[in-house]
Amino acid sequence: MQPVTIVFGAFDRHNFGDLLFARVAEVVLRPRRLVYAGLANADLRPFGGTRVQALPDVLARQRRQGIELVHAGGELLTCSAWEAAVMLLPARQATPLASRLDHDLATRTAWAHGRLRRPDLAPYVAAPGAPAGALRLLHVAVGGVGLAGCEAAMQREVLDKLRRAEAVSVRDHLTHALLARAGIASRLMPDPAVLTARLLDRRIRRHAHGSALSALRQRFPRGYLAVQFSADFGDDATLDALARALDQSAREAGCGIALFRAGAAYWHDDIDCYRRLTARMRVPAAILPSLNLWNICALITGARCYLGSSLHGRIVATAYALPRVNLCLPGQEGKPSKQAAYAATWDLPAMPGVLPVHAVPEGVMQAMGTDPQARLQLADLLAERCLAEYVSLCRRRESVRQHR
Repeated sequence: MQPVTIVFGAFDRHNFGDLLFARVAEVVLRPRRLVYAGLANADLRPFGGTRVQALPDVLARQRRQGIELVHAGGELLTCSAWEAAVMLLPARQATPLASRLDHDLATRTAWAHGRLRRPDLAPYVAAPGAPAGALRLLHVAVGGVGLAGCEAAMQREVLDKLRRAEAVSVRDHLTHALLARAGIASRLMPDPAVLTARLLDRRIRRHAHGSALSALRQRFPRGYLAVQFSADFGDDATLDALARALDQSAREAGCGIALFRAGAAYWHDDIDCYRRLTARMRVPAAILPSLNLWNICALITGARCYLGSSLHGRIVATAYALPRVNLCLPGQEGKPSKQAAYAATWDLPAMPGVLPVHAVPEGVMQAMGTDPQARLQLADLLAERCLAEYVSLCRRRESVRQHR
């Protein structure tokens, strides 16, 4: 029987980018026999994701030596056990728990370790020496922009795990430099979501003709801005400012506003915030109710511009050569973030990176004014580089089928 490759990541909860990583790996790693593992058993297939098994269970079933585990991407290096465990809970359970234990570090860490059945401080970073025997560990375009700000014990754990991996690649220059200072060699490669158009386009186009997206196109015959933001933008003052900025942007661009959620896991996007926003707006706006991965992709790819806090909203827009702008909270301008680091590493100099709400109208028009040919050339360049690095990292010689 063909050896198993474990594809490991945070696709055990609803988050746009993580669900994409699993689907990209599915194509790039063909014809390997894949098992998708996370920190918990989960079935995200109703949302376009995969069926995921808890990593301890997967390792316990795989008794042979030399198992390969591929970290499929994401900001895995800075996700603590507490954050990981809470995001795996339904919101009705997560909200009171997070409120009760928010300032009790010892109790919440103990709870998280019990919940996850692992003692790790950074559980989405796997380590060799598991019960199944030797693991060949590979990290594909992982991120860790905020690692230097994590508690010292967590930093030491992450760096020790990375030193024992067979190969490490990262997706931004800040993480690359941080690991270099720690004496860890890593490759720099674009996020796997840049392969969305090249490998997943056929499926996305099928969903673009579905009823949800057809209704949006009918409502906005002159197009729309695809807009998303996380729940921490949900205070009244920020929503007031965002409503004004979106009204101005839509009027200047001559189009509507289509809102979507890039994640339903706790601390991600809250549909109630979207409803409160649209109640403040004067231009036509609609909310995509679907959390299906392919509908989200189709909404972004049909937009005139992407605007949001999600890094992977930006990256999918990049893959389709669309204008893109990331949002940051008031007071966060200029501070290190995964969005800013990624844009500075890979995007066009003329493309806005991360902007505060008050700068949105100018930023959207600047993004929409960038050269379409330059955007297309960058999309092709990033896809080529990512695919070459991915295949090289996994030492796979057979060609990857193109799914246009």
